[in-house]
Amino acid sequence: MSLLVTTWIKFLFLFAPFFVVSMFLSLTRNDSRIERRSIANRAVFAAFCICLLLFFFGSPMFDALGITLDSFRIGAGILLFLSAVSLVRDGVRVNADVPDEQRDDIAVVPLAIPTIVGPATIGAILVYGAELQGLALVLGIAGMMLALGCLLGLLHVAGALERLLGRTGLNILSKVTGLILAAMASQIVLTGIHGFLRANGT
Repeated sequence: MSLLVTTWIKFLFLFAPFFVVSMFLSLTRNDSRIERRSIANRAVFAAFCICLLLFFFGSPMFDALGITLDSFRIGAGILLFLSAVSLVRDGVRVNADVPDEQRDDIAVVPLAIPTIVGPATIGAILVYGAELQGLALVLGIAGMMLALGCLLGLLHVAGALERLLGRTGLNILSKVTGLILAAMASQIVLTGIHGFLRANGT
């Protein structure tokens, strides 16, 4: 149960929910409530399918490319750290205007990819998927689903959140999320370095 809760919290911050909410509000500014709900549902479903694929794709990819898990931990952790620094430094500065002829695609691009599942998130999911085995993998997927469910709930009440917190409030929460992501990234890198040194007998 502790693994489920831990994984849920990790993924919840990994998806940077308040940044996603801000991006979602900007992209759907002129849409009705029903249209917003439909876009949110499709975006989170697409993100779930992508994450599920990545969960099972990590180990075979590492084996095929001859990459150790510890090496990938270091690379993915650095990428996640850079993403966290960008989130802390820049916050939410979104001015997302999508041409009318591309409106049908925004649920997948850019909402599912790269807003919810960006490059840093992909790297972290590959690492977690390769680390977890057996029952732990099932609990990891369940934790990811819970995090996506929470994200979906936030997207459904995005308008109310904006009225309650304002852009400044969302920006502050995004920066706090960035700080937590930086700590998570540091842990992933340190774990990778420790495992690499131990494997080489250092």
